[in-house]
Amino acid sequence: MKKLLITATLTMACMFAAEAKELKVSSPDGRLVVTINDNGGSPTYSAHYDGTEAIRPSRLGLVTNAGDFSRGLTFKNSTTREVSDSYNIRSIKARNVAYHANELNATFADGKNREMTVTFRVSDNNIAFRYSMPQWGETASITVKEEVSSFRLPDGTTSFLCPQSKAMVGWMRTKPSYEEEYKPDAPLTDKSAFGEGYTFPCLFKSQTPQNGTLWVLVSETGVDGKYVGSHLSDYCEKDGYHIAFPMPGEANGHGTTDAALALPGATPWRTITVGNDLKPIVETTIATDVVEQKYKASCDYRPGRYTWSWLIWQDKSINYADQVKFIDLASAMGYEYVLVDNWWDTQIGRDRIVELSKYAQAKGVSLMLWYNSNGAWSDAPQTPKQCMNTTLARRKEMAWLKNIGVKGIKVDFFAGDKQHTMQLYEDILADANDFGLQVIFHGCTLPRGWERMYPNYVASEAVLASENTFFNEHHAITEGFELTMHPFCRNAVASMDWGGTIMNRYMSPDNKSRHRRYTSDIFEMAASIVIQTSVQCIAMQPNNLDELPQTELDFLREVPTSWDETRFIDGYPGKYVVMARRSGEKWYVVGLNATKEPLKLDIDVPMFANASPAYYYDKPSKKSLWPETVLGKLKVGANGKAKVTIQPNGGIIIK
Repeated sequence: MKKLLITATLTMACMFAAEAKELKVSSPDGRLVVTINDNGGSPTYSAHYDGTEAIRPSRLGLVTNAGDFSRGLTFKNSTTREVSDSYNIRSIKARNVAYHANELNATFADGKNREMTVTFRVSDNNIAFRYSMPQWGETASITVKEEVSSFRLPDGTTSFLCPQSKAMVGWMRTKPSYEEEYKPDAPLTDKSAFGEGYTFPCLFKSQTPQNGTLWVLVSETGVDGKYVGSHLSDYCEKDGYHIAFPMPGEANGHGTTDAALALPGATPWRTITVGNDLKPIVETTIATDVVEQKYKASCDYRPGRYTWSWLIWQDKSINYADQVKFIDLASAMGYEYVLVDNWWDTQIGRDRIVELSKYAQAKGVSLMLWYNSNGAWSDAPQTPKQCMNTTLARRKEMAWLKNIGVKGIKVDFFAGDKQHTMQLYEDILADANDFGLQVIFHGCTLPRGWERMYPNYVASEAVLASENTFFNEHHAITEGFELTMHPFCRNAVASMDWGGTIMNRYMSPDNKSRHRRYTSDIFEMAASIVIQTSVQCIAMQPNNLDELPQTELDFLREVPTSWDETRFIDGYPGKYVVMARRSGEKWYVVGLNATKEPLKLDIDVPMFANASPAYYYDKPSKKSLWPETVLGKLKVGANGKAKVTIQPNGGIIIK
């Protein structure tokens, strides 16, 4: 990964008189324009795309223990510059990213002449803004009590939002963990399900005066141990949505909800992605564009696939004999990893884990091991515990993991978004890098630019994930909705460990009992391409080797997880999605249909123009609840257009 390189090809000090009211900065293509207004000392910003209002005048500022920097301010000066950056990254939607933006820095001062600068970077379709403050004389640290940044959407806008849960609720008091259900196409005035606002990212749809559509995705990035993780408040008519800090009850009530900020210092970035269609939303890289790598990778971290017994076989499978079966499965499929889940320290034992790791390595497979993050912030009983919550315990454990050839860890059950918890994430990642370990987080917060900030970071759950399809038939029924929602919101801003392409047709080890899977085999296979993460769970079971058609096994053996390019083709949140990803020279076009009717589409696939690529599709069956998997050829015209049909809860794959 290359070091951040910012080239200031234009630096212009613009001194304005005290009566100056308005500043503007536009994207390089000129279509996205941000306006900052001093508003009589209570600054605001607004945004227009192609002349259409995307963000109505919305508040800016911070409230600190040292003073209120949201009102009573005086505009002092501004500077502008062009920003150019290019970087290479293995773990997001595109391997090589070029970022170009215009930057505006607007500086305000309070009555004591203490300055605060608001920085806006505007790239094509994306806005990022944050606050920075110099040291004020002897004042070298402050506490941010409130951030008043708000987001006012045009009247008539609808939302696609996931509510923030209450603190210390749910299973063994482990929430919030970003695992609630999205509500699509809801009015702005709807109250959140638990009265605590909404987790990032937040997607909005509004109609333009020209009867077009404008999509807006709001999130944040660059959060580390220097700040809290934030979310959006409930909607209010006056201010719309505003930044909300963690709830007091998070982490069992320990720690403050405020953010301690050393001076000089800066807040994380607030991001807004805007477009007339969903293409900029799905393809955005803004979360990694405006952050910097914090340390160098200690080794060449390997993308790949992993098998996971726990999803279907659950806790009782965490024994030596069953894990050997999943190692053999991974080896047979050519997969790189096996994840051994909770209780391995008691149900297998540390000595036998050493043996298991040796067995896996002899099969060309590496282990990843599960850990409970817990110190004193939930009642989750699973072990190993007290191994990741302190530096001494963590580094001792990680040295042992490296010595026995383990290549990754999954750390579970965090405690919310307070600053000390965000620091714990960073500490785990930094220490793990010293020992060559990749990291997956579960029961956790949304990752915010971490793929670039921490090169050994893989993905986070932070979603109502696949395990729920096992626990509850309702979630098995709604799996299609979930996986056609996330490309436009949760997975649009960060890598997501959904936890498994499920090939069993029933949620049981015998593949005959409990409730069934409601999606087709091709839906699950296509989902392995739709879900973006550099280490992907293919939750096959050993029985699948004998049960699945050879065409399905062949595809599942080749699934890539590292991408050179991503393109959005068609879709609507919670209903369907068609997208393309390129790995090397090979393109995969996949589609998912969450509706109850066959979906007939004319799609643009120029990468297959005038060709007949392989085409996987579902053929409805009168003898089975599941359609038949068909592998044929798709005729693509010289103009790159093709006709496809995606069955209900089904999928397509073109390659």
